[in-house]
Amino acid sequence: MRQKQREITNEDELLEIMQKCDVCRLAFNHEDGYPYLLPVNFGIGRRAGKLCLYLHSALEGEKVAVMKKDSRVSFEMDRDHKLQYFRDKGYCTMSYESVIGRGRIEILPEEEKQEALERLMAHYHPGEDAPFNPAAIPRTLVYALVIEEMTGKRKLPKA
Repeated sequence: MRQKQREITNEDELLEIMQKCDVCRLAFNHEDGYPYLLPVNFGIGRRAGKLCLYLHSALEGEKVAVMKKDSRVSFEMDRDHKLQYFRDKGYCTMSYESVIGRGRIEILPEEEKQEALERLMAHYHPGEDAPFNPAAIPRTLVYALVIEEMTGKRKLPKA
């Protein structure tokens, strides 16, 4: 990272940023040579002691086909964007917080889907009981992005 003073490596700080984000962007390796990029909803948890993102989708489709061929994925999420314009200097800048990383997708077995979906619901309904129809579970593919590495960046607003 070029500007080391902006780098965030502390997992607790990274997790705090992630918990405040509402969209995660995934980049898969597509067989046509171009990245397959898409925004997704997510929940946060741990799997075998590693931080992970819980995700869901239909049982089939382009995303599912791509992930089954190559489980490697990169992710990005960001928040707290503030555009600053300094008219007298003819200068604009943007403050923000972001997290990027990579890992591997693991499709979860039936017995693990409920808990993963509960974590996903908890992310969007913090502190609430947010039930969902259990009839949807067999019709939903649930997977975990087990994070292998990640870093963050924060640019604070200029005074």
